[in-house]
Amino acid sequence: MSGMPRLSRRSFVIIFCLSMTTAIGNTGLQSVLPAIGRSIGIADSMVAAIFSLSSLLWAVASPLWARELDKRGRKPLMIVGLAGFAVSMVLCGLVVSAGLAHSASPTIIFGFFLVCRAIFGLFGSATTPASQTYIAERTCPADRTRMMSSLAGASSLGTVVGPVVAPLFIIGVFGFAGPLYAFALIATTMLIVVARYLDESPVLATKPPLRTDKAVGKPLWLRSNFAPFIAYGFLLLVCQNALTQTLGFLIIDKASKALPELPSPTVLRIAQGHIEIAMVGGALASLLALWGLIPLFRMTPKALLRWGAGLASLGSILVAISPDYSIAIIGYALSSLGFALGRPAFIVGASLSVPMKEQARVAGAIGAVNGVNVLFAPFAVRLYELFAPGPFILESVVLAGLLAYACLSPTLRNVGSRLRTEEINKEPSL
Repeated sequence: MSGMPRLSRRSFVIIFCLSMTTAIGNTGLQSVLPAIGRSIGIADSMVAAIFSLSSLLWAVASPLWARELDKRGRKPLMIVGLAGFAVSMVLCGLVVSAGLAHSASPTIIFGFFLVCRAIFGLFGSATTPASQTYIAERTCPADRTRMMSSLAGASSLGTVVGPVVAPLFIIGVFGFAGPLYAFALIATTMLIVVARYLDESPVLATKPPLRTDKAVGKPLWLRSNFAPFIAYGFLLLVCQNALTQTLGFLIIDKASKALPELPSPTVLRIAQGHIEIAMVGGALASLLALWGLIPLFRMTPKALLRWGAGLASLGSILVAISPDYSIAIIGYALSSLGFALGRPAFIVGASLSVPMKEQARVAGAIGAVNGVNVLFAPFAVRLYELFAPGPFILESVVLAGLLAYACLSPTLRNVGSRLRTEEINKEPSL
């Protein structure tokens, strides 16, 4: 359509870097969090729960931010999200510093950490729906899988960089708090880049819905052509986050059993290296999926939904039966390959299931799913404490069920087939 904005290469690069920055900070924090918890004396299940309040606020705030997109624009909300991320990281760094100095009890440190991380959930959640809507409304359906996969690749690249660079900032008096301060500085730099260089055309008023459109006015969650994608994505992300949050404790425990003669701080440092290897391996597997397999084989959302759940299920069971951390790392990489295939599939499927005028609502719904799924990670850690293979076996079963669902659900089998011809012809290409 002549009046619609187009996605420029510079704009995509900026949004790519924005997504990578957030992933660097979050996975970098995630990679050092088990060691932080053990150093301060915070229980493992409480460490996993640090993300719970933030995730709940993310789930609640994402749809609210999505409603503000047409009023305030995409770029301003990206800035809000980056600012929330930077402030949260600085405050979390101060809390960790206080905990390492034993300035307060572990319970008090946990409480402050919970609140400071919650700032990210409340304000950082503005970035994802803004970025996703920005991309969706500037690409035609034929290009959307490729662009969304590339954007997901930015997050995967960030998960490679985060665990690698995090140890570089564990220096001097800062200790384990150093990476958090560094990530806040990176986010602030990215905020300046977005504010100065990201282009944004004025938001166009959408046309009133056609009266023949029976879905108009019906909540997205209740639409038969939309709900299956959200259900798939929710369960997929629950399993991914549960696996990621539990893996660090599994590696620490396996390292402790393998090196019983070493003092605990030394074992933690060694285990931290293995955790970083695992997360980097998982991220590289994700990049292989997003930048290698998807474009090479021109994989459709239908195929991605199936391969994603199937490979992730196999990887999870491999982690469950792993005799040592090396096999666990291989299983995690295989699961990461599957998650990387499945995640863009449900996002693109949800986007293609509704007309262009509802892309902001879709982005808000996906943002809510991205947030609420993390709430289940503490239960996975608790199950791990009771029976170590338990969470990984459960994840494998759920993912196998998702594979069956992707094969049997009419909506998932026919993803993209309900697009209106006139919308495909009118939407801009890259």
